[in-house]
Amino acid sequence: MAEADPSIFASMRHIEEREVSDASALAELLDQATGPFVVRGLVRDWPLVQASKVSPRAARQYLIERARPVPFTVSLGQPGRDGRLFYDDDFGMNFQTAKGKLADIFRGFDDNEGRSDAPAIYLTSVDMRSFFHNLAEENLSPVLDRAPLERIWIGNATRVAAHNDVPRNLACCAVGRRRFTVFPPEQYKNLYLGPIENTPAGRTVSMVDFHAPDLTAYPRFSEALEHAQVTELEPGDAIYIPSMWWHHVEGLDAFNILVNYWWRDTPAFLGHPQEALNHAILALRDMPDAEKAIWRELFDHYVFDAGPEVTEHIPEPARGILAPLTPETAGQIRAFLLRTLNR
Repeated sequence: MAEADPSIFASMRHIEEREVSDASALAELLDQATGPFVVRGLVRDWPLVQASKVSPRAARQYLIERARPVPFTVSLGQPGRDGRLFYDDDFGMNFQTAKGKLADIFRGFDDNEGRSDAPAIYLTSVDMRSFFHNLAEENLSPVLDRAPLERIWIGNATRVAAHNDVPRNLACCAVGRRRFTVFPPEQYKNLYLGPIENTPAGRTVSMVDFHAPDLTAYPRFSEALEHAQVTELEPGDAIYIPSMWWHHVEGLDAFNILVNYWWRDTPAFLGHPQEALNHAILALRDMPDAEKAIWRELFDHYVFDAGPEVTEHIPEPARGILAPLTPETAGQIRAFLLRTLNR
């Protein structure tokens, strides 16, 4: 993949680097962190990282030997797109998906090794325990105490547009080099977000091409760059990305593997905020302004402020879903929404 004009990245502030001595020190750092940080060599002892030091093929063979006999889904991009997995000119996707055995997919990496016009090849968000034997056990999560989702991402020199995630994220570079460019949550206004429901991978993405930013079409992106931070990870390094921080991710080598861990600090029975946003678009956005203003105040009252005045006048046993949610009351809300949405 051709390197981008380095000026966009060279002028960025580097993401803070921190040192940790053990798992408890990492846990303390995660509990205190308000922004992203990098830990060099956090997972340097992983067998997968050690295999990568032999060769990319050795790393692939390590995974093949542990792959379960199930079909893997792979995204295949178009040659000549510089590895960018994005929209095509008609706002479809510029890649297709296929399924196959991991060994067969990896032969595609072998066949395209060294080609400057290689198509993008990417296996995204593969569940480590469902698709591999002992991979998660041999390459142990640094945040296992947080019961994270454990995902592995395998690709060649690909680019993933800036997006954010609701969970907190510890991403560990296992093979190849990765560049992460991050922005604080409030920079969504300057990143020119695309569609919500039609996305390359489930999350809304920035429409700006970081390798050729068009400041005529996207002038506020220059403001986003004032807040950007960047880092390049080597095998064994890790980056922590807080909830809702925007991140643009690039595989800089011909073969790259990232392992990431997602977790939330809220109970699993709570709903997903993106679903609430979609429902609000359905129910509120197109109302008359005067009515929307009333509902804005109600949302502040019941959701965003939710002070004691909401419930202090209601006997405690009668507060229902206005009280702190439990699995039972969360289930009541889900049942109510299912009934009403299916009318």
